[in-house]
Amino acid sequence: MRKGPLAIAGAAAVAEWGTLFGTVRERLAAKKFAAVPLATAATALILLFSIVQHLPGGERFVTHIGVVKAALPLEVSLLRTPLSLYVPALDLPVWGALAQVFVVFALAEIVLGRRLTLVIAYTCTLAGTLFARVGVAIGPHHMFGFPKWVAYVRDTGPSAAVVALAICIAFRCRAWFTAGLVVTLMVGEAVMLPNLAGLEHVVAVLFALLIAVSREVFGDFWPRVLAGVGAAASVAATEVADGARRRAPAGAAIP
Repeated sequence: MRKGPLAIAGAAAVAEWGTLFGTVRERLAAKKFAAVPLATAATALILLFSIVQHLPGGERFVTHIGVVKAALPLEVSLLRTPLSLYVPALDLPVWGALAQVFVVFALAEIVLGRRLTLVIAYTCTLAGTLFARVGVAIGPHHMFGFPKWVAYVRDTGPSAAVVALAICIAFRCRAWFTAGLVVTLMVGEAVMLPNLAGLEHVVAVLFALLIAVSREVFGDFWPRVLAGVGAAASVAATEVADGARRRAPAGAAIP
């Protein structure tokens, strides 16, 4: 019997998102909202910054702690980048950012884990921030260069992190059509509307693909290596402190 269009579409949806749906349903059924504390906190931060920056004097405060611009010294940009992810654009409705962040961060937290979600979000946000600086430095006569005035544009928001996490989630759940669609949309955006945000999204896509492919090839190899290095450093620090205490004269204070 020939299947109808709805049956074909349903089978395609199950093949594409069945693994994701099953994983999310199982986790939420067991822990409810306790399963996504990172997504909840990230959404709350965006809402908080949105409210504060519209209060008298609030925009100045938010600018000083979380707004990144290519014109700023590099060390200042690096210090502000973690919070810049949660500072929404002034000229866009905050509800879109809230919905995107909660849904995508929650899916990533369940599928990828909390630590990897943070690594991907911050890595791809930072990559976009550094790309903006390089683009301004090389100037508009290069393909990926920007005019000088771009150095004074606010470079904040969660969009790069959301794009990167969506791609990594799709890779983990083998949702290849979804991953390809996100990549195509971001590249198309950059081609049709060539601006700072669009090109930063492409940079986020490239870094997300690199992370996703490396996870496919190496699995948990690098996380295990980093965990082992951290454990070894902790043990070494404890042994050094114990040795210092043993060598110290009786009654001497050990800082």
